[in-house]
Amino acid sequence: MKKVFLMTMLMLLGSIAANAQKYALIDMEYILKKIPAYERANEQLDQTSKQWQAEVDNARSEAKSLYESYQNSGASLGADQKKKKENEIIAKENEANELKMKYFGSDGELYKKRESLMKPIQNQIYNAVKAISESQGYSMVIDRASAQNIIFASPNIDISDEIIAKLGYSSNN
Repeated sequence: MKKVFLMTMLMLLGSIAANAQKYALIDMEYILKKIPAYERANEQLDQTSKQWQAEVDNARSEAKSLYESYQNSGASLGADQKKKKENEIIAKENEANELKMKYFGSDGELYKKRESLMKPIQNQIYNAVKAISESQGYSMVIDRASAQNIIFASPNIDISDEIIAKLGYSSNN
């Protein structure tokens, strides 16, 4: 009876092992650092962001100057002039807020620019991961950079360098 049970357990474990899925890990941050186009895209986004932030800051500065001017000369202005100055200040503040939303809002120009610059790079990486996964029989590839629940993973299943090589870059940079 023990032999039958032992044989059944061994067969069961063997069938489970035969159906085992292969997993691999990648480190997206590591891969992206090895891609010069990604670094150039980030530099371009930083420059554009700084330029747009300067425009927003300039509009806010103009609104502040108008307000300070209004504060200094407010006592000598008539009611119509006060109302006109207040409307100018409000319009300038609204302009600065609209500019900020236009450039930095959730659907703003910076988001669109980031999407247009990063999407081709992401697609290249995805296609390389897919090709390697299919050729090596991986059922799942997990990004260790974003998978916070991974406590330990063997370096033997990390295919980041293979992805970099598939993209045509060197992992020694």
